[in-house]
Formats: sequence, structure tokens, C-alpha cells
Amino acid sequence: MPDYAIRRATPQDRDAIYEICLKTADNGSDASHLYSYPRLPGFIWAVPYQVLEPDYAFVVDGGAGAMGYLVATPDTAAFHARLEREWWPGVREEITDLKPTRPNDERAIRLIQHPEGKDPAMLAAYPAHLHINLLPPLQRGGWGRKLIETLVRELRAKGVPGLHLGVSAGNTKVLGFYERVGFKEIARPASIYMGMRL
Repeated sequence: MPDYAIRRATPQDRDAIYEICLKTADNGSDASHLYSYPRLPGFIWAVPYQVLEPDYAFVVDGGAGAMGYLVATPDTAAFHARLEREWWPGVREEITDLKPTRPNDERAIRLIQHPEGKDPAMLAAYPAHLHINLLPPLQRGGWGRKLIETLVRELRAKGVPGLHLGVSAGNTKVLGFYERVGFKEIARPASIYMGMRL
């Protein structure tokens, strides 16, 4: 049985983070068949956080590399501005010749070319946000709660007033978990947004 532990993510974890993101991007299941370019989901929902906000990027490691991650930013509005300056230009260049051939390609390319904004009122109350994904061996083992608790300690120490996350409408099975760790529903546009006051 591996001796799992939480540690800060490093640049050496980026390939694993891309892989975990892909393997969980279909509402927690493997999305390899949904993307023609395996890094598309990681470009959007995972790796830029480790690059731009390394203090808020954590992995669960069993000795053979990352098996799950939590990535976050304490200031969503500032992070989105940094993405536009420091992340999206290189990604857009990398996918410039990519032709959509699989079901989720078009949406991912659209999100890269035209990232979605968030409600300023929500960000005023819940400025931080996170993404969390665990490979099946770690699911239902308490590691999601431990990762969120690790992040919450960091954010409280920095005086961040609130934290939010998005849940796709097709992944409502995780709502109970988020409620148990302290989140509550705060908005429901296309996705379900849940927030936690810190």
C-alpha cells in the first residue's frame, strides 16, 4: 500500500497534472476519448495554476509521482489578467493548427481563445477559486477533504475572505461532498458555483 502524502506541486509534476486532468475531465472519469489533443483540459483547468500560483498548488504523491492535485488562486480576477498576459499567448500558439475532431475539442479551443469571465459580485465575496481532481485509487479515501483543508489553511493565513469552485451540471454527484467540507451553492448560471466563507 503506497504511503500517500500531500506536498506542494513542482514543475516536475506538470506532466502528471496534465494527465490527471485528462483522466478525470469527463465528470470525474477518463476523458481521453473526448479530446484530440491530450493537454487541452490541463491548459484550462490545471497547469497554469501550478505555473502562476505555485504556493496554492498541491499534489497527493504515493512515492511514484502525483496521483491527484488541488490547484487554486487567492485572487481570481488578478489571475485571469495574468493568464491573458503570461499563459494564453503561448497556449494559443501551440494549438493554432489544431482542428476539432473530437466531442470536446471545440469548447476547449473556444475557452482558450475567449476565456469566460465571472460575476464581479461573486468574486468580491469569494475571490479565491480551486480545481481538484483525484485518480480513482485516491477517490473516496479522504484525500479530497485533506487537500481542501490544506488550501483553506493557506488562504486563511493570507486573509482571503472566501473561496469558490464550479461544478458542471453533469457532475452533481459531487455536490454532497463539497457541502460536507463546508461549501454551499451560491449561483447556478450554466455551471453550479459553490462558495465557502473563510
